[in-house]
Amino acid sequence: MNKIVQALLTGMFITFFLDFFIFLGIFLNYIELHGIDVYYNILFADHQNLYIFFVMSIFFGYISVYIKNYKISLTIIGIFGIVALSTLLQGIGESLGESMLMTKNSTLKSAKHTFIGDIYYEGREYITFYDREINKMIKIDKKDLK
Repeated sequence: MNKIVQALLTGMFITFFLDFFIFLGIFLNYIELHGIDVYYNILFADHQNLYIFFVMSIFFGYISVYIKNYKISLTIIGIFGIVALSTLLQGIGESLGESMLMTKNSTLKSAKHTFIGDIYYEGREYITFYDREINKMIKIDKKDLK
């Protein structure tokens, strides 16, 4: 029982550490690049997939506690670490941010106006939207939409 708890906590720590760098890369190379007004903590909390987090926690916990050959464990964790750190490169971080957060060719309707363009980020209260008619990034309050 003690080893199972140790494996789960170790796996959660490793997964949290790798997740931090993935979201840091998205924040630096997508959120800040497009001038989207969102805090890192909100980005990290709102877009965390708990199923993937727990599956990866169990995986990393298993390979770090139950595999006796530490070279294999460190190699696997190192490969995942390099992949997570690669999001700090602008092209990779930006494309991952686009695939996770951007919705292209969207139409939003309010009482006064119809917006046609791309959703760059949908937050808790606001949508950061690139309007093609005025060629400008705008912030739309979700309460104003139909």
